Amino acid sequence: MNATASEPVSLRLLDREFHIACAPEERPGLIAAAQFLDGKMRELKSNAKVPGFDRIAVLAAVSIAHELLSLRKEHDSQEQVLTDGLASLRRKLDGLLDASVK
Repeated sequence: MNATASEPVSLRLLDREFHIACAPEERPGLIAAAQFLDGKMRELKSNAKVPGFDRIAVLAAVSIAHELLSLRKEHDSQEQVLTDGLASLRRKLDGLLDASVK
């Protein structure tokens, strides 16, 4: 990110305001991420016995990281199934083409 092209964006997490510099094209994604994080933090805060901001932020980060890793694992598994299926189809097509040439 080019520091001269950055602009501050105001984000709210659990009614606390944070200012973060970002490139104009990153602004919508950053705002959406902050809204997602705020929702996760509010969900955790409603269930927390000790609702400290730092604790809720760490719990939210771990929860989101766990979800991300689970989705990546699922994606990788589905990608492998697709790759294997395509390889199988290619072998079948190659076999049919070889048989038709003979």
